[in-house]
Amino acid sequence: MKKIVLILLTLTIVTSMFCKGQVAEVKIISDPKDKEIAQQVFEKFANEKNVSTAELVVKIGTYFKETPYVGHTLEIVPEKLVVNLRELDCTTYAETVLALARTVKSNIPDFEKFCKELQTIRYHEGKINGYTSRIHYFSDWIFENAQKGIISDVSEEIANVPYPLNVNFMSTHPESYKQLKQDNGLIPVISKQEKTINERKMYFIPEEKLAGVEEKLMDGDIVGLTTAIRGMDVSHVGILVRQNGRIHLMHASSVLKKVVVSEETLEEYLKSSKSTTGIIVARPK
Repeated sequence: MKKIVLILLTLTIVTSMFCKGQVAEVKIISDPKDKEIAQQVFEKFANEKNVSTAELVVKIGTYFKETPYVGHTLEIVPEKLVVNLRELDCTTYAETVLALARTVKSNIPDFEKFCKELQTIRYHEGKINGYTSRIHYFSDWIFENAQKGIISDVSEEIANVPYPLNVNFMSTHPESYKQLKQDNGLIPVISKQEKTINERKMYFIPEEKLAGVEEKLMDGDIVGLTTAIRGMDVSHVGILVRQNGRIHLMHASSVLKKVVVSEETLEEYLKSSKSTTGIIVARPK
């Protein structure tokens, strides 16, 4: 088997997105193959920069079908921007596709621009400052990226059902997280972030209401599957696509170990899980 050698790239980026008026040094963990894949995407979709971001999310998301599912690829110590287009989990799949779509629509569709977009999407204020600067809860991901103007939180307008947030899984299960086990001084920071999330008012689409509002869902919507698991907000993330008039979930499946489009409809997919309660929806801008 070909040995994959990770290289550490240090990019010096001057951009108001990272550090207004200053030079910000961004350390990136990547493999040469990732840059090749990104370039293939830029070339394939070069003539589609004028379509909507959501349309590009579907097209680029489809391009990554069959990509292997691999979890925990971001768990590098110390924290760096991990760019891995060869192996994806449900969240890295969604945010990588969104970052690529935004890069294609930009005037500078190159690997450096893609890295900037990915960092902006993945981190609080788009800045890397240790493990706690990464956005860990998907409800927080939606809130942060709505504030950045990258997506819109459309759950309220679709269903108008409050989603009672009570996240605390990370702070109460530190043994499940490599960084929290190594440095318990991070736990109070995570706990404070959880408190801030819980103070927000969010909305969701309950599983039982999905059929009645399915026509309001759009191709390219990025969804989190809300869960009854105590202390968590969502248990899975994916991209919506419409097939034969019904909404399906395109996602990096931990069961099938690759990126797929679900054979069952989204409604059927939700009903097949005992712990899933509904969805929260982020619409790319």
